[in-house]
Amino acid sequence: MIRTRFAPSPTGYLHLGGARTALFSWAFARRHGGTFVLRVEDTDVERSTAASTQAILDAMDWLGLDYDEGPFYQMQRLDRYRAVVDQLLAEGKAYHCYASKEELDTMREQQRAAGLKPRYDGRWRPENAKGKTPPAGVRPVIRFRNPDSGVVTWNDLVKGDISFANEELDDLVIMRADGVPTYNFGVVIDDWDMNITHVIRGDDHVNNTPRQINIYRALGAAVPHFGHVPMILGEDGERLSKRHGAVSVMQYFDDGYLPEALNNYLARLGWSHGDDETFSMEQFVEWFDLGHISRSPAKFNPEKLLWLSQQYLKAADDSRLATLVTPFLARDGCDTAGGPDLVRVVALLKERVNTVEELADAAVYFYRAMHPTDELRAQHYAAGLGAMVDSLVARLGTIAWDKPAISEAIKATVTEFGMKMPKLAMPLRVMVTGEAQTPAIDAVLELLGRDTTLARIAAERPHLP
Repeated sequence: MIRTRFAPSPTGYLHLGGARTALFSWAFARRHGGTFVLRVEDTDVERSTAASTQAILDAMDWLGLDYDEGPFYQMQRLDRYRAVVDQLLAEGKAYHCYASKEELDTMREQQRAAGLKPRYDGRWRPENAKGKTPPAGVRPVIRFRNPDSGVVTWNDLVKGDISFANEELDDLVIMRADGVPTYNFGVVIDDWDMNITHVIRGDDHVNNTPRQINIYRALGAAVPHFGHVPMILGEDGERLSKRHGAVSVMQYFDDGYLPEALNNYLARLGWSHGDDETFSMEQFVEWFDLGHISRSPAKFNPEKLLWLSQQYLKAADDSRLATLVTPFLARDGCDTAGGPDLVRVVALLKERVNTVEELADAAVYFYRAMHPTDELRAQHYAAGLGAMVDSLVARLGTIAWDKPAISEAIKATVTEFGMKMPKLAMPLRVMVTGEAQTPAIDAVLELLGRDTTLARIAAERPHLP
């Protein structure tokens, strides 16, 4: 059975690149009826935080990337790593290294000065350390004894055949002096123990892969298949950063994006299925394969994401959107319980916005009086408007309160004064909403209700010429 995993480090938020890796790993497992595992690689004790861990779990939940096993935490598996290190030491495949940081820095400086690639020189390998007395009081690290010759080759599921000469790989540290494993060692033991068959991750890990393969082989463990996904760049071709919009995944939740829109966007970021722009997660799983992942870096386009968000918002269930928009309205000081039916408000407005946050901004005037600016008044309140509004108010006080009747009342009023519809509709819109751009004014007034509409007109009446 195919088993994939997502293994983030909780040293910060889950960013777009990590979310895409999680999405691809999840989809590959689902496509093949396999198992998706979540593992938290928290061995960077100084930088790992509980808040970051929770942010990762929240993002996975929001995106709907359900995992079958986990979350597992590396810091709860220290005994296992130490047991495997002891095995490698006993078999002569690892050794203690007492070189200090200062020693290693000097070694690398000398290598660079000689035009050589900086790499550990094996000074504490057993054959090189004969006769050396370990320095007193120094807690050694443990290094893996990398093969001295040969080539490490694998068929990458995204990039094709990749090879590294062992002469280019030095003896990496696999256990720190404090007994905590390094990334390259911990990840191998975890993937081995968890029977991971396919490792899908960013191509910044390509250089780690030959080292990890050698550890697998030293342990007699099956080597998983690897697929390295190219990174995401900004539109300017530079590495994606905050200035490109590379924020926490949960920032998109805070900004009112729908998770299906972000998933759809991430799926298309470096992977394609013909000309299909939008698709459900079910379709994505059915279509997904690693062979159609581009070998070139993808470019993040926030405008395209916003467009997708708009498409999904238009198609979303109104009741669901009403639930999602409520916290945003509460943040804006709106009590939806005392206003028009929020589901109907959402249905009226959702075609005009891109995100749930924009939907809330567009809905504020339904739940809180918004007074027009002096600039709007000067622009739309023409001479004689007061008399026309008084005539309209008289009609609005007697009609059945529905959209056709409201529309007819407005038409009758402009006909009475020999005016065109915009001469009344535009200032009326400004009076009751405080804005110049809204849906059709008759639909807006219908939802606001007679009492609210007349009260707002009355409040604005003193400003009318």
